[in-house]
Amino acid sequence: MNISRRKGASQRLDIGGYLPAVLLVVLVGLVVARDPAFLGVASLRSVAVQAAPILLLAVGLTPVILLGGIDLSVAALTSLCSVLLVSWANQAGITGVAGVVALATAAGAVVGVVHSVAQVPSFIVTLGALGLYSGLSLEASDATNTPLAEGSPAISWVNDYFAGIPAGFVFGLIVLAIVGLMVRFLPWGRYLYAMGSAEPAALMSGVPKIRVRAAAFALTGMTSAMAAIVLVGRTSFGSPTLASGLLLPAIAAVVVGGTAISGGVGGVGRTLVGVLTVTVVQIGMVVIGIDPVLQNVIFGAVIIVAVALTIDRAKLSVIK
Repeated sequence: MNISRRKGASQRLDIGGYLPAVLLVVLVGLVVARDPAFLGVASLRSVAVQAAPILLLAVGLTPVILLGGIDLSVAALTSLCSVLLVSWANQAGITGVAGVVALATAAGAVVGVVHSVAQVPSFIVTLGALGLYSGLSLEASDATNTPLAEGSPAISWVNDYFAGIPAGFVFGLIVLAIVGLMVRFLPWGRYLYAMGSAEPAALMSGVPKIRVRAAAFALTGMTSAMAAIVLVGRTSFGSPTLASGLLLPAIAAVVVGGTAISGGVGGVGRTLVGVLTVTVVQIGMVVIGIDPVLQNVIFGAVIIVAVALTIDRAKLSVIK
């Protein structure tokens, strides 16, 4: 009986290997059937611009989800970073931008340490962090949008192009490649999979739990700040709600890409397919004429379906 259950779980997890790519091709075909111009250069650039901040957030989330955890604070931290970026970039240029990235990375590391040392579920810790970041954003900005100084070179590069591709998206791909190499070749990457697959056995083998989790959450903090750079570069202002609509798409991108929410299965490369799928869904809804207000409804349903297909029930004795 146990063997059959594990076999069924394995078959479900194998779906993550090919279904995301097939789904992406089908979605692109549907959008092109409705609007043939979708495959034009201008449309594809729009896809890249819209995908860039989601890509950065999803890349940061992937290691945390590989651990079997979650970070609900990334969008709120991105909004806070956007407010700080505008202020610090206007005053200190590239030094201010680097300071915001460093601060966000440290904030993520603190969340990871609290999660590990206090043994508080990641859902609760990051939910608390979400409230903290949201409050700080409102306080720092006086609940108003703050404009970026005109022509700020520390951020305006986001609107440039590299080989015809928006620089923000190229930046996201570079970050994805670096994180992918870290997960593939560093011991930290092996520890992520080991803890996500069977944490008790991994800890008995000497895996440094606190350092692994702190590094994973520090990465989400760093990529949240990077997403803020892309968003501020695109909009030319910071806002306490600038990234409020990105949490569900970022999580959806990771799980749709085939990374199991239960941990131990997936990878950063799959996340790229998930990001493109989510972005095509966003644009496709506009093309088809679906009310944008319904986007979160659709992404919520997508997350539920993706989790149902990828979760490894064999290692969960109770679902609650």
